[in-house]
Amino acid sequence: MLVRRKRGWELPESAATPEHVYLNRRRFMGTAGSGALAIASGLVWPGTGIAQDGGSARPTADLYPVPRNMRYRVERDLTSEELATTYNNFYEFGSHKEIWRAAQALPIRPWTVTFDGQVEEERTVDIDTLIRAMSLEERVYRLRCVEAWAITIPWSGFPMRALIDYARPLSSARYVRMETFQDSEVAPGQRQFWYPWPYVEGLTMAEARNDLAFMVTGLYGRPLPKQNGAPLRLAVPWKYGFKSLKSIVRLTFTEERPVNFWQEIAPNEYGFWANVNPEVPHPRWSQATERLIGTDERVPTRIYNGYGEFVADLYADMQGEPLFM
Repeated sequence: MLVRRKRGWELPESAATPEHVYLNRRRFMGTAGSGALAIASGLVWPGTGIAQDGGSARPTADLYPVPRNMRYRVERDLTSEELATTYNNFYEFGSHKEIWRAAQALPIRPWTVTFDGQVEEERTVDIDTLIRAMSLEERVYRLRCVEAWAITIPWSGFPMRALIDYARPLSSARYVRMETFQDSEVAPGQRQFWYPWPYVEGLTMAEARNDLAFMVTGLYGRPLPKQNGAPLRLAVPWKYGFKSLKSIVRLTFTEERPVNFWQEIAPNEYGFWANVNPEVPHPRWSQATERLIGTDERVPTRIYNGYGEFVADLYADMQGEPLFM
């Protein structure tokens, strides 16, 4: 008899927001957008007054909504779309949480992604060509910020493993170094010389190929808005949110461990791994609990953000590493 052990992050159907309820809400928002919220340049993001891109700016908009992968669901309610699209960190546009207005200045077409370093062939690919080459799905993930707040989002996109296969790295590559766009004319935060632009992050190849590592191209059944990292961002839900960099333009495969953006700024506070751990405080605050955005509730933080059964084996023999900074 086959006995299947359920992972800790896999929950019964009753524990997740029912799909028909979510889809009905999606249809309602679409109907509202076609009426009172419609404006000349497109629909607006709920509650923000921000116009969504018109069809000409999003050549892959016809792909959404995408099927939800029910393997990835959580016990928390989804964060409202209004909050998830207006409460953001995106230091390229400022250090406050309400960068969503400033982020609308980011031009996201044309947009290319470069694969270089230890690859079979270095190349640069148009973002829409890349998206159409992938099989898209929706996953509901928790996101835990290092600042001790949390949200729950239905991301659309594809497994990072598929992107690795697309890039064709050499067997000698041990890490993937990723970087975001750099354009200080549209991103005022990049005029602040004390930051080491562009924003850089990295993963081991084992982390990048893990089932949970996800390349995001949309959320809430639509293409990804600019303030959330359009047109391509990363989601690694077992790590603090700063690892999930936005608006990616380059992936470099290398034998050397990358130094990430925050690690370069404050190596005593941020490290390479950034795995969520309630028992290891940030030097300036506790990580034992987290605030659920949109509620008054604080809940206990879980090791690896609750995804430990899925990723803990990646770090089994690394006791000497500063895994959780």
